[in-house]
Amino acid sequence: MEHEQFGQGPVRDVLRAVRELTPGLRARAEETEQTRRLPEATLKELRESGVFRLLRPRAHGGLAADPRAHFTAVRELAGACGSTGWVASVFGVHLWHLALFDPRAQQEVWGEDPDTLLCSSYAPGATAAVHDGGYTLHGRWHFSSGSDHADWALLGGLVPPGEGEPPALRAFLVPRADFRVEDEWDTVGLRGTGSNDVVVEDAYVPAHRTLELGVPDLAYPGRAVNVEPVYRMAFPAMFTTAVAVPSVGIAEAAVRHHCDALRARIAAGTPRRGDLEAAGQLRIARGAGEIDAAWRQLIGNIGELYDCAQRDEAPSLALRARARRDQVLAAERAMEVVDTLMAYAGGNAMRAGAGVLQRAWRDTRTARGHAANDIERGLLPFAQQALGLEVREAMV
Repeated sequence: MEHEQFGQGPVRDVLRAVRELTPGLRARAEETEQTRRLPEATLKELRESGVFRLLRPRAHGGLAADPRAHFTAVRELAGACGSTGWVASVFGVHLWHLALFDPRAQQEVWGEDPDTLLCSSYAPGATAAVHDGGYTLHGRWHFSSGSDHADWALLGGLVPPGEGEPPALRAFLVPRADFRVEDEWDTVGLRGTGSNDVVVEDAYVPAHRTLELGVPDLAYPGRAVNVEPVYRMAFPAMFTTAVAVPSVGIAEAAVRHHCDALRARIAAGTPRRGDLEAAGQLRIARGAGEIDAAWRQLIGNIGELYDCAQRDEAPSLALRARARRDQVLAAERAMEVVDTLMAYAGGNAMRAGAGVLQRAWRDTRTARGHAANDIERGLLPFAQQALGLEVREAMV
């Protein structure tokens, strides 16, 4: 089983604990939607399962695990509650990203509390002003998932360029005392992610709490102390996979739920029109096949990238472009599979509060709208590198 494939001992224990808490998450999925944030009980269970330790460095009480373990956990969580899977996915990758920062920044965050969580909004919401060996930050950042539960935020900002250079994009690490969260997230899908706005007003950020983005081969300062292979993974692959895997888990659960409902009606001798038709059965088979293919591609690519990291070897452009291609295809496949199920589910599936299938339909469509899941932007780099053309996409 996959929970045994990507780790031994403590990592395997975490994945088993994650699987055990899914019934409770499933039972709270409606509450999560209605409150538009993760319930405190859910956050408590996630912490206790150890899922947030998977990508945290060993120096700060983490497991520095094979990244496939993290994404396997996310798939399980998203299958129980899409919003929970989404938030857990990005929270984990934020902890991984913090491990690349200057050790002083890591100590400021984890020295106070090793269980601290970070939210993010990497799209540049401000141009930082250079000031006193650091920067002054002022702006508004949108769509920061889990921000209500975070004590620190990773925020994208532009740094004024040097002469003849373009502005540089950096991530700024900002403590809760220097930002506020404004409730702006009221959507049709992924409602429980609490992806609200983060507002900063003239906060000072020392240079050691910033890190340049969009430079795949940069020698990140955190790698000097966090020497485990996972911290040699490229940011683009980790981040984009984090916003694709939840859709796979959601769609997989939708197919399972659809089959359970049909099987129950057939066993009770009350099948609906179409339940026993070959066309409906073929839709199930095709949908399940698409989801299996999406998962195998995602996890296979992450595995190849991790192999490179273990060898301390830079992955080829072809591998990075393939990982980007398969990541956007996974989000699209998940959405299309659930679309097909909904199209034939009948009018009752369209009623407000109709349950698992409708929620999966709304969640996968909302996830597909994330900028990192833009299908054309993700596919083009693969074709460009295959044709020997210049690849300019930053998320490769």
